[in-house]
Amino acid sequence: IGKGSIIQPGVFIGDHVRIGKNCLVHSNVSLYDYTEIGDEVIIHANTVIGSDAFYFKRRPEGYDKMLSCGRVIIHNRVEIGASCTIDKGVSGDTIIGEGTKIDNQVHIGHDTVIGKNCLFAAQVGIAGVVTIEDDVILWGQVGVQKDLTIGKGAVVLGQSGIPKSLEGGKTYFGSPVQEAREKMRELAFVKQLPELIEKLKRNE
Repeated sequence: IGKGSIIQPGVFIGDHVRIGKNCLVHSNVSLYDYTEIGDEVIIHANTVIGSDAFYFKRRPEGYDKMLSCGRVIIHNRVEIGASCTIDKGVSGDTIIGEGTKIDNQVHIGHDTVIGKNCLFAAQVGIAGVVTIEDDVILWGQVGVQKDLTIGKGAVVLGQSGIPKSLEGGKTYFGSPVQEAREKMRELAFVKQLPELIEKLKRNE
């Protein structure tokens, strides 16, 4: 535990955990084995870091749990909200890049790699093996499917669903997501459908 770091009551720290300088870990946080935390990191109450991956092999008799052999690595100046869950990697590490800020009740799946200075609002859910590049913003309740990449600077508006990789530098909305302007035009057309149907009926 580095110089100047504050560990509040009720925090669980597993074996081989490293915490950098000037960190603040609020009450009842759980840091599982081999978690690595950089400098000036803030972790709010009841967050769990390093829990096992949701990773099972389906068998005729049920599900076999696969071993999670990776870690969680959190770089400098990251802030993680209350009641978040970040799973450790299966074959690699789950990584949170420098300066990224995460709101309350966010879930990050195994082997996901998040870049620098990202911003995730409340209740974002990210599946396993996702790559999120620098400066990405995910607003509230965005859901991210596994095995995809979100490009640098992408912004995804609230309650959107991401089923495939997204180019960077664009704003997206919807489920499945489209570029936001295109989606808004589509929604405007949908609102006009009752009027168009009435006109068709009158012309019959």
